[in-house]
Amino acid sequence: QVQLVESGGGLVQAGGSLRLSCAASGRSFSSYAMGWLRQAPGKEREFVATISWSGALTAYADSVKGRFTISRDNAKNTVYLELNSLKPEDTAVYYCAAHHGPLTTRTGEYENWGQGTQVTVSS
Repeated sequence: QVQLVESGGGLVQAGGSLRLSCAASGRSFSSYAMGWLRQAPGKEREFVATISWSGALTAYADSVKGRFTISRDNAKNTVYLELNSLKPEDTAVYYCAAHHGPLTTRTGEYENWGQGTQVTVSS
């Protein structure tokens, strides 16, 4: 099991950028696929991006493809999400999550979750 702590959220204007970080502690971080998911007010939690344990494979939601980039540094037990060209509809709490298996876009397959970090995009 891994423990996850997100950071880097904040308030940004539309068109701006942010970089979210997720620090992991616990066993065998490099054996976990990692994901970023988000939940906007009044909406269900949704998949944003995922990366395989090696970092070789990634996948993105259509809504963020070309604007967001997920990466990881297994030596630092950290996964990142670079958010560019932000839109007001990107406003949400962003969660880092870990899945002990291959990368997945399915929210329900993530076993470990962080507490979330708020991203607010003003128009």
